[in-house]
Amino acid sequence: MIRLEKIDKYFGENRVLNSVDLQLASGNVTALIGPSGSGKSTLLRCVNLLEIPESGSLQVGDQRLEFSRDHKPPREEVLTIRRRTGMVFQNFQLFPHLTVRQNVMEGLLTVQKWDKEKARVRADELLEKVGIAQKADAWPSTLSGGQQQRVAIARALAPSPEVLLCDEPTSALDPGLAAEVVDVLKQLATEGMTMLMATHDLRLAATIARDVVFLNNGVVIEAGPSRDIFMNPSQPETERFVSTLTHSLPDAWTERG
Repeated sequence: MIRLEKIDKYFGENRVLNSVDLQLASGNVTALIGPSGSGKSTLLRCVNLLEIPESGSLQVGDQRLEFSRDHKPPREEVLTIRRRTGMVFQNFQLFPHLTVRQNVMEGLLTVQKWDKEKARVRADELLEKVGIAQKADAWPSTLSGGQQQRVAIARALAPSPEVLLCDEPTSALDPGLAAEVVDVLKQLATEGMTMLMATHDLRLAATIARDVVFLNNGVVIEAGPSRDIFMNPSQPETERFVSTLTHSLPDAWTERG
């Protein structure tokens, strides 16, 4: 589904991603883990080209783009990639002047040019799916953080993206509200949604992700099945990073079933 090869990204003179390779299979959930500043969110944003790499290549499905300092991909090709991906942001990014239903409908109406009634039906279906249909006519400011994030997930799913990208989907929430969001993500994973998530929440990664990629200083230190990364990491850096969660991992995998 997704392949990144030799991705480099700079902010000024700071090399944030260093020759990163990443592959995601269709229907798989992959978690990006690592310390703050390791490049997780930047790598996620390179997948849907909110950030344009300085070099390397990106393939989503049958579409492949090459990057270099002297060549930026055409805008239409960038927009095509973005249409194939849905993005869930850390801080929800809901439109405050639109109701919950209107937030989910907005992209369908303005970007996809859907008929209004068709968009309304789609929005209501997704709000039911994420367990917040009763708030369809509410304003975002009246919702809890967990409810707002569930609306954000519904909005990202509205155009039926091939890949769902989640940037720290639970980090702005307290544990009780985070559990609401985790339940929705677990349901999507069970249904076979292809997902790539950047997260500090190692328990979330262990519970939902099949594969884990450990980044540090913009370099992929280790990647593989989540059970191997958490229970038997091959690199000392990985072992130190995941050690805080090791004692609770059996329970996390029991929850996965």
